[in-house]
Amino acid sequence: MAGVQADSEVEPGTLLVAAPTMFDENFRRTVVFVIDHRDEGTLGVVLNRPSEVPVGEVLPGWGSHVVEPESVFVGGPVEKKTALCLAALRTGEDASELEGLIAVRGPVALVDLDADPDELVAKVRGMRVFAGYAGWDAGQLAAEINRGDWLIVPALPGDVLATPHRDLWAHVLRRQGLPTALLATHPGDLQLN
Repeated sequence: MAGVQADSEVEPGTLLVAAPTMFDENFRRTVVFVIDHRDEGTLGVVLNRPSEVPVGEVLPGWGSHVVEPESVFVGGPVEKKTALCLAALRTGEDASELEGLIAVRGPVALVDLDADPDELVAKVRGMRVFAGYAGWDAGQLAAEINRGDWLIVPALPGDVLATPHRDLWAHVLRRQGLPTALLATHPGDLQLN
């Protein structure tokens, strides 16, 4: 009997939470929302890396429609000039029935940035724009999970819109219960301990 792939629990709408021992600067203490996961690879965006660039500067017309802070978030190290937008829909809305949205999971959807933001704003609780994304080729994410780089946890719709004033990494770990919740107290740099 073949073993279960390490990334078998990964699916659109789950979170990849960087283990405290992850020291790659692109992903240290990050929370990645998985948008797509299939045999060919995985695509997601880092939820907790705001930039100083206002959304309105790069996507005129969208700036006033995104949640605070109205800045572009750094979605990952791949194709940094590519913009992706995620939305959390209002209760009762269905992404498959709305123009300009592609369902990811539950109330979270990918937004077509060519759509009219004014048409969408009443249907969503909030939107966030990301520059770049995190991507893994076939087998790459499974190898990183086997190495202990990532924890796979369920996402809540509010994670996509979480304010950077809250430590999303620690918050997501704490809600997992023991023993995983204890990782939230990891100092990051053991030399500072």
